[in-house]
Amino acid sequence: MNLPAHGSNPAALYQSLHLSKPERMIDFSVNTNPLGTPSSIKNEWSFWLSLAEDYPDPEGASLKRLLAEKNGVNVDQIVLGNGAAEIIQFLGQYLRNKRAVIVQPAFAEYEAACQTYGCETQYVHVSIDNWELPIDEIVEQASQIQAVFICSPNNPTGLSFQSKQLIELCHQLKTRQTLVVIDEAFYDFADRGSLTSYLTDYPNLILLRSLTKMYAIAGLRIGYMLASKEITAEISRFLPHWNVNAVALQAAETALKDLDYVKHSRQMIQEERRQMYEFFTEQGFEYTRSEVNYYLMRDPEIEDQEPLFLFLLKKGIVLRHTYNYPGLEGRWLRAAVKLKAENNCLKEALSLWKQQRN
Repeated sequence: MNLPAHGSNPAALYQSLHLSKPERMIDFSVNTNPLGTPSSIKNEWSFWLSLAEDYPDPEGASLKRLLAEKNGVNVDQIVLGNGAAEIIQFLGQYLRNKRAVIVQPAFAEYEAACQTYGCETQYVHVSIDNWELPIDEIVEQASQIQAVFICSPNNPTGLSFQSKQLIELCHQLKTRQTLVVIDEAFYDFADRGSLTSYLTDYPNLILLRSLTKMYAIAGLRIGYMLASKEITAEISRFLPHWNVNAVALQAAETALKDLDYVKHSRQMIQEERRQMYEFFTEQGFEYTRSEVNYYLMRDPEIEDQEPLFLFLLKKGIVLRHTYNYPGLEGRWLRAAVKLKAENNCLKEALSLWKQQRN
């Protein structure tokens, strides 16, 4: 199947499969906050129109100061990007003609960015069954690589590696000056903390963040990187001038101050996720114990989940395929945690699937 490489594109998905698009669809392939854009942003939107008249601050100084305060770092340890995906492209440029390991399954953009700039990639696979970081295997390859890409909380599983494992890897690769790039795009959905406090001890550590997931502002594109000032200086050489637009800068500042929205989002998602897990257990579906706003699920009675994927599409339920995730190859489907009414629609469709199979 010639499927879109990412979620949140149902029109292209139906077209690629030569399926008629239903009048009503629910897109579970997009993994932004189901509560939508915070009212704190919506209430200010009309006042930001004047920002379009002038160039944005090319440094994003005000947002950097806020991020530095929140993360306990210095301003010169931050790089802003037009989404975290742009920063991944900068890292690909930095690693031009070098070698990197990608801990799989993981976000496809790491490999795409590396390959664009001639950086060779190799995989280290993690078993969904135990979700242990294969530190020894990674270290064994360290003499031949310049970077390791790790997604935690992981996309697509929703699982997180233990902090002590990640720190142990940073420690073992520190003397080799191998970069450990940890994508924390979904960290603010999880209960466990970040690794920001270890940036001083490990100058080879890079953290990637997204502000578009929690605050449902994916169309604005805003993300950032945390690292040592030496690494940020190197990466900043690749930034085009004004790479983050003025509205995105303002929306990011506004959203970061909206602490109640984040608290409410976590509580709602946690409860809806729990209810989905109960349903999966009762109906005999397998799933990952995700800590964030999406999870993997599958019908264990079939190896390739294509029949279930197509069945749901015909019902107007759009899940994310996993054919382009090395190590998964279509054996799982990713679904976002949505609002209760939408989650109930998924339950109804899956119940009907089970009835027809039986």
